[in-house]
Order: sequence, then C-alpha cells, then structure tokens
Amino acid sequence: MNQMLQDPQAEISQTQPPSVPQDPVTEHPRFAKPQRVAFVQACWHRDVVAEARIAFMKEAEARHLTHVDVFEVPGSFEIPLHAQLLAKTRRYTAIVAAGLVVDGGIYRHEFVADTVIKALMDVQLRTEVPVFSAVLTPQQFHETEVHYDFFRRHFAIKGVEVAAACAETLHGLERLRGQVAAGIV
Repeated sequence: MNQMLQDPQAEISQTQPPSVPQDPVTEHPRFAKPQRVAFVQACWHRDVVAEARIAFMKEAEARHLTHVDVFEVPGSFEIPLHAQLLAKTRRYTAIVAAGLVVDGGIYRHEFVADTVIKALMDVQLRTEVPVFSAVLTPQQFHETEVHYDFFRRHFAIKGVEVAAACAETLHGLERLRGQVAAGIV
C-alpha cells in the first residue's frame, strides 16, 4: 500500500476546523472545445459599464471561458450592428453586449433600449450565435456620485450574471449539438 508522507502541521490543520470560514470553490464544468466570446461594450458612461466587463472577465475565466475579445462602440445604439458583424465571422461562439442607456433628454431612452434589445435578439436568431445583454436602462439616472456608485456595483453584479448565463448556455448548446450529431435528438 502506498502512503504519502504528510507534514505534521498539515495533519493538525486537517483535524481542527479553520477559524475563518472559507468560501467553497465552485468547480465549473469544462468545455469539450475552446469557446471564443466577443464582449461589446458601449463607451457612453464607460467607467460604469466597465464594471460589467471586469466582473464578466473574472467570472468567465472561472467558468473556463478564457478566449474573450473586447470591442468598444460609442454607445448602446451601435452594439447590434457590431454584434451582427462579429456573429457573421463565425469566430465567436457567443457575443455579450454591455451598455447603459439613460434619459438624455433628446429622445426617450426606452426607445433606444427597446431597439437595442430587439436588434440583439434578431442577430441571435438570424445567426444562431447566442447574444447576451447587459444593456441596462434605469428608470432614473442622475449624474451624482451616489448613482454612479450604485450603478457601478449593479454592473459588477450583471457582469457575473451574464458570464454565468453565457457559460451555461454554451454548455447546453454543446450538449444539444452533440446529441443532434449522434442522432439522439
């Protein structure tokens, strides 16, 4: 029987509960093939939207999405065309969009947000490349430090959520395509 020699200190630490609770490390499933994701970020309120990208990149890496290309566009209205061109290249297995649409007083921000979301869905359905949205349109946004801080935190949460949705969808599509190829579905 093979036995490993252990450091006596390691044995003590294994028998005594740690004094500080440790976060369990979640092991996420790996992909059968490498996935490449495009992250399209609007530059309007760049410092706020960047929080989604930063959080996305960290969570994506934890979920084994290590090939992420970042693209910037002036505003959210420009995201769908960029997403469509990227999807048509077939280089990307998914596209993530991030932007902040606020009431600028010139036209209704709901119109812009609705148009962007519908166009992203259209790109997804036309190209069969999943498109995820972290394009947010708050009811009220005031250019105060309180609102900036709130939305920075909110975009960080959305970055983690969109990375999880992206990875889970890509895993599901990978399984489904394998089943289709095998004649199961």
